[in-house]
Amino acid sequence: MEEKFIPQPFARNPHLQTMFANVKLRTMGRKMFFPDAAEMIMEGGNGARLLGYYSKHTRNESRGLISIIHGWEGSSDSAYVVSTGYYLYKKGYDIFRLNLRDHGPSHHLNKGLFHGALLEETFDVVARVAEFSPDKPYYLIGFSLGGNFAMRIALKHSTSASAIPNLKHVFSISPALDPYKATLAIDRSLPVYRYYFLSKWKQSLKKKQRAFPEIYDFKEALKLDTVLGITEAIMCYYPDFSSYRDYFNQYTLKAEMFSQLEVPLTVIASSDDPILPSEDILSLKESRHLRLSIQQYGGHCGFLHPFPFGCWYERKINDILQHDVQERP
Repeated sequence: MEEKFIPQPFARNPHLQTMFANVKLRTMGRKMFFPDAAEMIMEGGNGARLLGYYSKHTRNESRGLISIIHGWEGSSDSAYVVSTGYYLYKKGYDIFRLNLRDHGPSHHLNKGLFHGALLEETFDVVARVAEFSPDKPYYLIGFSLGGNFAMRIALKHSTSASAIPNLKHVFSISPALDPYKATLAIDRSLPVYRYYFLSKWKQSLKKKQRAFPEIYDFKEALKLDTVLGITEAIMCYYPDFSSYRDYFNQYTLKAEMFSQLEVPLTVIASSDDPILPSEDILSLKESRHLRLSIQQYGGHCGFLHPFPFGCWYERKINDILQHDVQERP
């Protein structure tokens, strides 16, 4: 029987779990492997370039390689990425922390503007990172929007000729399955969440405009105060999509899509997520490869216990990795 996430009574509030998921306090003493992290610009096909940081064990043989993808407007330095990377690095795994396009200090690397449907370049980079240790098991962890990317990578790996030979398990933490509903949820959520995402996104758009002033002018979009409003305002920079609803549909994940899954995919989420609608996660059905761990508590990418430094999903992921090793022939 699965161990349930049961935090201390005072730490069961979903907003407390969510807000502390990304506070820098969690990274105290956990950046010791950063000085050894190699900054790498990875080619993602069609000229795309993504920034990442590779932490490789040099004194001892690694147990495998793990790539981590942050959430929307997060980065390779987000507290939940740093904490997870550090924990699993200490368990013996090499770690690659990937920045999606226009996240972290990478706005200057590509002329094109980030959007959630950029699967191909992300898949290509994840596959190329796997080649760093072709004889070792490879794992992928994604958070929130990064969890959506991780799930789509698992599907592409399963249903196309572009399989990643050493990919053994994919983990998705609090994934955004329906970006349209997630956008509406943010706009209707507590003002603190809407302000947080709008502030981060506006900063990102300003960086992109400074990097490519001849292409972008976000002056009017930056005056808006909803995520959906800004999304609609910048659709002129996405000629491949007929509307923002068409755009959202490109990376919406539905339950029936996972029938062809051919790699273990573990989804960890909570029914009290204050940012993403829980009904999307609850609509998924377990199968041979799809495993669901839906907890009563945890908030959005939280699952902190002992609060605020301990993290339940980090321990769970490590336990699953150890079990996979024991089960592998």
